[in-house]
Amino acid sequence: MIKQNCLFCNVANGSMDSATIFENSEFKVVLDPYPAAKGHTLIIPKEHIENIYELDTESASRLFALATHIAKVLKSIYNCDGLNILQNNGEAAGQTVFHFHMHLIPRYNNDNVKIKWETIKIEKEELDAIAKEIASRL
Repeated sequence: MIKQNCLFCNVANGSMDSATIFENSEFKVVLDPYPAAKGHTLIIPKEHIENIYELDTESASRLFALATHIAKVLKSIYNCDGLNILQNNGEAAGQTVFHFHMHLIPRYNNDNVKIKWETIKIEKEELDAIAKEIASRL
């Protein structure tokens, strides 16, 4: 399904111009027009999928296989020191376009890209309880 007023539906299905790197029946890969670094790439499903909670595991598998291939290509072209794979779900997590998309951001030592959070203190007993709760639902 394509959502008419969705920015990434329009990009993924060719209604809006983009710097396209790759395209198949399921995904479109484009350069981010507002990049954090040279080569900053977006992988966008052509079907409107709002977030990871709506993404089926088979599509996720193909998406991550594509991301792995693109990451290796970016590394070979830009000789980057690292690479962030970033994917936000929900406003609280920083999602601003509510169509699933994955960022691949080439990184360099001493670049100005900041993706950082402050850690919280969790005691071992609480960590174990959290792990047990999550594991019980898998």
